[in-house]
Formats: sequence, C-alpha cells, structure tokens
Amino acid sequence: MANAVSGMAVHDDCKLRFLELKAKRTHRFIVFKIEEKQKQVVVEKVGEPTESYEDFAANLPENECRYAVYDFDFVTAENCQKSRIIFIAWSPDTARVRSKMIYASTKERFKRELDGIQVELQATDPTEMGLDVIKSRAN
Repeated sequence: MANAVSGMAVHDDCKLRFLELKAKRTHRFIVFKIEEKQKQVVVEKVGEPTESYEDFAANLPENECRYAVYDFDFVTAENCQKSRIIFIAWSPDTARVRSKMIYASTKERFKRELDGIQVELQATDPTEMGLDVIKSRAN
C-alpha cells in the first residue's frame, strides 16, 4: 500500500505544459489527475488563455480529487498589472477516501516538479477556492 500511494511518477507532459503556462503564457490553466493504474500524474485538461476563472472551476469534478494550476492576472491597489501562478489541491469531501489519501501523499512531490508556483490552496468545496479567496491570497 505505501508504495502504491507514494510511488506516483509525474508524466513529462505535466512539466512541459506547466513551462508553457509559466514562460509562454499559452494556457490559462491546467488540470492534472492521477492515473492509479499507470501510477502517474497526467494532464487532464488545458485551458486556453481566453478562458475565465469560471471555466477553470467548471473543469474540476464534483466528486473526484485533482491538482490544478491557474495563471491569475490581477491589478494591485497601486494599479499595477500582476500575475500569480496558483496551485490548487482539489479534494472534495465527497471523493473516495483512497483517492484523497493518494492525492495528499503525492502533492508535495508533484509540486516540486512544477518550479514557479507562487500561491498554494487546498480546497474541499468550491467556496474555498472562489475568486475572492484567490484574490486575497494573490496579493
């Protein structure tokens, strides 16, 4: 059991897509999922730069865990345009216990593979990752 939980590999595509989001800004968000049979984290969905935060949130399943990265643009109180890369560990209360355990134990290793994350959120329901929460954490 311990091996199955902690031995998740990270597919190269995850790192590649993250670099595209970070350096080239070709994606607004990326949703990652763990393929238990393959024992690795893979890219599930990539959002176009024109997609909104609501589009992003709609891509997180109601009853399953996911990791996600969102490129959040905002304007500071000083009227400066800024951007933050937000990592979200989505673990809804309604997800299977085994799934929550696997995602929790893989999170730190996965985050280390994505160099450049500026803000991290853990969310168990949509209110914990609402736009107001993202804005307050990004400043």
